[in-house]
Amino acid sequence: MTGLTTNSYTPSAVSEGAPSAKTEPPVDTADKKAPAVHNIVAMSPAAVRRLSDVAAEQGVELVGVRVGVSGGGCSGLSYVLDFEKEPRLGDQVFGEHPKIFVDRKSFVFLRGTTLDFEGGLNGKGFVFQNPNATSSCGCGSSFSA
Repeated sequence: MTGLTTNSYTPSAVSEGAPSAKTEPPVDTADKKAPAVHNIVAMSPAAVRRLSDVAAEQGVELVGVRVGVSGGGCSGLSYVLDFEKEPRLGDQVFGEHPKIFVDRKSFVFLRGTTLDFEGGLNGKGFVFQNPNATSSCGCGSSFSA
C-alpha cells in the first residue's frame, strides 16, 4: 500500500432564508438518513494527518488519494489505498486537500465510508468505517457486502 487517504468532505452550506426557484412542501425526515452524508466518501482529520506524514516520508506530493475495492482478502473484498495526483475518467471526487478519488465500481461498496486512522500502541492504522460492510476480517483490511 503506497497511498493513503483524504480529509473530510463537508457539503456546501445553503443560506437560510435564501429565495428558491421552486417551493417544495415540507418533508418529514425523522426516519430518513441525510443523503448528503451517505453519498460521499470522507476522511477523518487523523487520517489526513497520517497521510500527510506518510507522503512526506515517501517524498510524495499529497494531492489526492485513491480509495477503492478489489476482489480478494479473507472476507471477499479488499480495500485499496494509494496516492494519486488526478482523477481518472469516471471517478467520483470528494474533499479538498487531499482529494479522494473513487472509481464507479468501488463507490457502490464505499458509499458513506469514512477513512480514519487509529495510532498508538493498540492502534490499527488506517481504518475504514464502512456502513456497507456486512462482515470484515479481524485486521479490517477486507470485508464482505
